[in-house]
Amino acid sequence: MTTVLVIDDSPSEMAKFRDMLAKNNFQVLEAANGEEGCAMAIEHLPDVILMDVVMPEMNGFQATRKITRGKTTSHIPVVIISTKNQETDRVWGKRQGAKEYLTKPVDEAELMRIIRSVTE
Repeated sequence: MTTVLVIDDSPSEMAKFRDMLAKNNFQVLEAANGEEGCAMAIEHLPDVILMDVVMPEMNGFQATRKITRGKTTSHIPVVIISTKNQETDRVWGKRQGAKEYLTKPVDEAELMRIIRSVTE
């Protein structure tokens, strides 16, 4: 079973991702901020990470950079999912190491396609 780590500080967004992923047979791990997400990535080595950008303390760009450049976590694909929809945000996210950049609200079919494409 594919394990997905969702890093998002919004309880309502987390619930949406949890429901979407569970019904598509993914195991879901949850982190409420970038620091916690980085620690969980090291501890659990998930198959893919869904990363919010706007979070307190360590934002999603910083956490993506830390994960994609970490010795034990650099192989884990990170998909940024954010309300920030400017082209500069998309470019910056990819420069931090994200494989894909989606904007909220996320289309379930598109999200499943992206997860499968980055984990194959």
